[in-house]
Amino acid sequence: MRNRALALLWLGLIPAQLAPAALAQNTELLERSWQRLDAELRALDRLLPSEPEPPVGDVLSTPELPANLIRANQPASGPIQPADAVAGPPLDLPTPQQLQAGGVASLSLEQALAIAFANSATLQAQREQVAAALASLQAAMGSYWPTISAFANGGYEGSRSTTTSNKPNDNLGFGPLFDPAGLLDSAGQPTAGPFYVPNGGSAADTSGEWGVEAGLQLNYALLDFARTPTVKAARASLEQQRNTYANQLRSLQLQVSEAYYQLQQDEQLVRVYDANLRNDLVILQDTLDLKQAGLVPRLDVLRRRAIQAADEESLIQALADRAVARRQLAVLLNLPASVTPSPSDPIVVQPRWPLDLDASLLAAYRGNPELEAILATRTALAQQSQATAAGLLPKLSLFASGGGSSSQTSLTNFEIGGGGCCGATDLPLSTTNGWDWSAGLTLTWLLFDAGTTAGQARALAKREAATAQQYAATRNDIRLRIEQAFFNHEASLAKLSSARRGVAAALEAFRDVRLRYLTGLDSELNVSNTQDRLINSLVQRLNATVAVNITYAKLLKELLPMPRDPNAPIQPQLQLTQLQLSSATGQP
Repeated sequence: MRNRALALLWLGLIPAQLAPAALAQNTELLERSWQRLDAELRALDRLLPSEPEPPVGDVLSTPELPANLIRANQPASGPIQPADAVAGPPLDLPTPQQLQAGGVASLSLEQALAIAFANSATLQAQREQVAAALASLQAAMGSYWPTISAFANGGYEGSRSTTTSNKPNDNLGFGPLFDPAGLLDSAGQPTAGPFYVPNGGSAADTSGEWGVEAGLQLNYALLDFARTPTVKAARASLEQQRNTYANQLRSLQLQVSEAYYQLQQDEQLVRVYDANLRNDLVILQDTLDLKQAGLVPRLDVLRRRAIQAADEESLIQALADRAVARRQLAVLLNLPASVTPSPSDPIVVQPRWPLDLDASLLAAYRGNPELEAILATRTALAQQSQATAAGLLPKLSLFASGGGSSSQTSLTNFEIGGGGCCGATDLPLSTTNGWDWSAGLTLTWLLFDAGTTAGQARALAKREAATAQQYAATRNDIRLRIEQAFFNHEASLAKLSSARRGVAAALEAFRDVRLRYLTGLDSELNVSNTQDRLINSLVQRLNATVAVNITYAKLLKELLPMPRDPNAPIQPQLQLTQLQLSSATGQP
């Protein structure tokens, strides 16, 4: 206890003028406080899990990083090759061989944008939607033309029939030809006429018929009030899909730019924290040397070890963040499973946004594909409503058809009974040919459907009204996005200027305090605080630089012209051109 009291006196925590009794009393109070604090710390320590590994013996050593983390953060082996930038089949899953053979390839932001425009699955799906809308328009345009169809049929039919007379036909008064004794044979004996049929006379035969029929049929709607609105609705739907495609191009460029800038930031943070950890080891070695020389207390060594451990955690987390950022960019680019991207562009701050806020807002509203898509949807709904309501109006159509037929009938297997019958009507082989045509008008008018058509038209009209509110909400969202990006861009530029001055001052301060500490003129606590200030200044400058680039990309997204045609080439653009600036400001 006496030694602790002397230590307190040396530290200046107890005035030297205190009497020995007071000194003993204060020392006893401090001892009890230390005991209570020690008991609380021990109780807290028992709540923590046991260490999985023994304590580190060499204070200058660093822990071994996980193998997977090192593999995910390996440097780029070279620039990305064209074969590595081709997306795989959409229904394939990566194989273990592809995952194990993965490599890191570097690429620029322009290359990343070009790959994303070519590989994006979402963008490709929208291209298919545009193609489908174009096909629907072409189908609707066909309603202005008549439809012509051909028909043909053929086949064979067989049957057997028997004809039996239930009474003789000699009472018809047709003369001797129908009399049973109306004629004389060569011997002069009376004989039946050739057309006489006795009671019970019958004739049976088997018939077979081959037939074919073919022709053309034409239908043409002369008067159809739903035809034009349907075509206009299909054309508006095509415009909506094309504008959606252009807006997706804008959104994809912003997503890729943000992911690329974030990866640049994570790459730089790894370098910053790695340099900070190396600097920790140097200062820790200096502290150990000073401790052995008796110039600094043990407290400095313990504090430096704690700082080193915390900085190791920061570096490990930065490595994990960089690995995740690489995969996020790879997903956006839809790269093969064996390719991991790495940025090749250095961090270069974008210039100040060249437009003021009002000009940016007006230029963003002009020809905005997001707004144009809503207007096209509204037009399509209005035309669909008219086309539906036209179902209650009359429809006049022209029809015409013409064709020919041919058949061949054969009678075989004749059989006569009861004196015979009907021989004059039997033709063993006959052919029948025919031609026919028809033309006319058809008028249809739906008079009553219990309000079904009118209800459907009202529903479409309400959906059309809803799109007007959607347009207003999107217009406000665009303004809010531009204002947020504009103000944050201005703030980021100002913070970057302050951060640059802060880094310069913090760097000089760290050099001075390091020299003062080595010469015994300053404490380790000031070294630690100054080092933290330097690292924070470096991180703040990096954050401000990336924030400038991201806010510039957000502003660019709202004004960037993009093609509406999926077949048109797409040129990645990272800044506004002079022509676009002139168009935005209305200057020649």
